[in-house]
Amino acid sequence: MLIGDLSRASGVAPRLLRYYEEQGLLVPGRDGKGYRTYGADASARVARIRELLSAGMSTEDSRGLLPCMSDPTRWVLPCDESLDIVEQRFAELGSKIAELTRQRGLLEVQRDAIRDWLDRE
Repeated sequence: MLIGDLSRASGVAPRLLRYYEEQGLLVPGRDGKGYRTYGADASARVARIRELLSAGMSTEDSRGLLPCMSDPTRWVLPCDESLDIVEQRFAELGSKIAELTRQRGLLEVQRDAIRDWLDRE
């Protein structure tokens, strides 16, 4: 299938598909005219890429995890590399959550102080 066909099948814009190719996530073939061609499994691969990105994985992480995603019934197959990548992102997410919780607490104090001030007027 051509890039327009893959775009329609996957719901992903051709520009984004070309970006995935630049990042090494999609590897199209080329026809006699130089047009990108994709196999029948390309739509499923794009769906997997989208899943990984929506889970907070970078394109670099995704490139490392895609070889461990050969079973369509599982998100990521267990392998040492996949565990390392997922654990690293999990730890980073925990740190981000802790920082956001700290920021929320600071904002909550300020919000409550402003409300108290306004209620006195």
